[in-house]
Amino acid sequence: MDDSTYTDLMLRAAQFFEMAAAVILIVGLFFSFALAIRTYLRTKDGGATYRILRQSFGGVILLGLEILVAGDLIRTVAVSPTIENVIVLGIIVLIRTFLSFSLEIEIEGVPPWRRGLVSGATVVRNAAQASASQ
Repeated sequence: MDDSTYTDLMLRAAQFFEMAAAVILIVGLFFSFALAIRTYLRTKDGGATYRILRQSFGGVILLGLEILVAGDLIRTVAVSPTIENVIVLGIIVLIRTFLSFSLEIEIEGVPPWRRGLVSGATVVRNAAQASASQ
């Protein structure tokens, strides 16, 4: 495999991850609204509905960020591993890590280091289970 074919393949892989993250965010938004509507229809409690919507969509955002980081890693490491690109990747990962921590604190109410780390998919699953039990 020559360099241009490898580069094209890795660029397409990175684009796949970016598209997957966008699809997850869009589908996750509708899923979060569906959970919120189900919760409201069962409980007629606006507060519980808001918490389910916030928790489930926060988890979707976390999952989307995790997938976007994977795409950035592929693009930087496999396509153009210059020192400038690696530094930019490091800054992007730091920003996304800060966003993930902030979202987790918003969703769970405690800093991540005070409880077991939870992935975006786990947060969405927990929101779905909480919606079903309401």
